Amino acid sequence: MYDPTVARLTYRALLGRRRALILGALPMLLIVIAVAVRGLAGADDQTAADLLGGLALATMVPIIGVIAGTGAIGPEIDDGSVVYLLSKPIKRPTIIFTKLIVAIAVTMVFSAVPTLIAGFILNGNGQQVAVAYTVAALVASIAYAALFLLLGTVSRHAVVFGLVYALVWEALFGSLVPGARTLSVQQWSLAVAQKVSGGGLVSSDVGLTTATVLLLAVTVLATWFAGQKLRSLTLAGEE
Repeated sequence: MYDPTVARLTYRALLGRRRALILGALPMLLIVIAVAVRGLAGADDQTAADLLGGLALATMVPIIGVIAGTGAIGPEIDDGSVVYLLSKPIKRPTIIFTKLIVAIAVTMVFSAVPTLIAGFILNGNGQQVAVAYTVAALVASIAYAALFLLLGTVSRHAVVFGLVYALVWEALFGSLVPGARTLSVQQWSLAVAQKVSGGGLVSSDVGLTTATVLLLAVTVLATWFAGQKLRSLTLAGEE
């Protein structure tokens, strides 16, 4: 289910100079802000939780997920180079699964690692805030990568739709509309973080069991549907 050649090509596409600069911009901004906040306000658990929840998990992680998830396959479909890949004797689910693994890895590195660093800078992991939000970023990276990889296979405007979801649904409606929070990857990952922290600084509107089921369901279904969509592209090309 994992093809090293497809993985190498996908890593090369995602970590090219231009895209790598874009991927690295938000993590660097998070760390710079964390240093400034620590210098100005000192170590404070609540401030650390607010910054990691509001900037890292609610904004940085989904945006990086959009870039990595859609970038893993979207450009190949747009410019037609996917035909070359599909002509190789590689199973379509293998292509999708390999690209998903790469997208997850890139999203984790550019989101979870900076979250951990920023958390330790802000309050030295007081009340497990840094570790809790890092775990949330890791969990969210999996679901976001699967969702946005699917979006990259079904739409030529995947980046636009992905940013609308990340910034409007997750960041805006997910924080203001109670009903929307149940259908939010951010809230599902916060449920896991709440369990890790064990305190009152991290909270979620979704229970841990529900969040775990929804995270697994979204990841599996998005990956399966992306594989089916890629298979239909193959059939269309053969006809």
